[in-house]
Amino acid sequence: MTAGLRKSNFAKSIFIRKASMTDLFNRTNITPTILALAMLFPILMFLAPALKAQEKPKLALTFDDPNARDMPGYPLADWNGRILSTLAKHGLQAALFVRGNLVDDQAGASVIAAWNEAGHKIANHSWSHPYFHSEKISLADFEGEFLRTDSLIRTYDNYFPYFRFPYLKEGNTFEKRDGFRRFLAEQGYQAGAVTIDASDWYVSMRLIKRLKADPEADITGYRDFYIRHLFERAQFYDSLATEITGRKITHTLLLHHNLAAALFLDDLLQYFAANGWDIIDAEKAFRDEVFRQQPDILPAGESLIWAMAKETGRFEAVLRYPAEDGEYEEAEMDRLGL
Repeated sequence: MTAGLRKSNFAKSIFIRKASMTDLFNRTNITPTILALAMLFPILMFLAPALKAQEKPKLALTFDDPNARDMPGYPLADWNGRILSTLAKHGLQAALFVRGNLVDDQAGASVIAAWNEAGHKIANHSWSHPYFHSEKISLADFEGEFLRTDSLIRTYDNYFPYFRFPYLKEGNTFEKRDGFRRFLAEQGYQAGAVTIDASDWYVSMRLIKRLKADPEADITGYRDFYIRHLFERAQFYDSLATEITGRKITHTLLLHHNLAAALFLDDLLQYFAANGWDIIDAEKAFRDEVFRQQPDILPAGESLIWAMAKETGRFEAVLRYPAEDGEYEEAEMDRLGL
């Protein structure tokens, strides 16, 4: 075929396409703008995953194990009040997962009442924090733990029917795992899963030990480690969640009701915000459909994202067991003299 003929056929094809488009406008009520949008739709669908990856990650704060202890240099009213003041400053409502035997007295009741009055959700974390995977803890024992704390928190205005497993252990046998899942549903509860797990409790434990030994100790290093550790774990679990789900989920961050939170929470929230994260209310976070997932793994538990990744069988290289523990942070804190 000659170059002239090819050029002629190409020009003819352009004319035909142009004529067809003009004819379409003339024969229908479709405006050029609507048609252009329709033509862009496949492109937008192609770009959707990339656009989702650019969405700001979101997390909510959840606190385990409220207690009524005084801390070194910080009476209960002071350090508990600091956490509540920080949450109020940032306009946030968290979820407080209650371990019943830590607050089963007048002082403990005052802590829960203060959180309830501030608008935070009051949820269930068992009575005595048993290790569900132990052979000594039966399904019936675990159900009793749940019921005892439920009776303690049910009367609060902000009662929140979510249950968080102690140690994030959800059952090491089919009987325990599936039996308790059925039990929760019968009680009108949902699992108060963690998506971002961490070892904030370990940092706080070492902080308290230092302050007991030296009330005037410089705690700047503990603050910096606390923030860095929690942010690194958040980045890890967010990346893993995006890889698994193909979207940006809303996260729940596991924190504890402790001195580290009292002293460092404001700095932590500012750091997350400065690094592109949105902090949202806990109730809103738990509406994400990801929290309806029940990964089919044994032993069951850990972070929900860890469990979902484990279920796929594709992430063994980055999954450790247990997912989080103080032993993983010990060497670095030792090196830093913390």
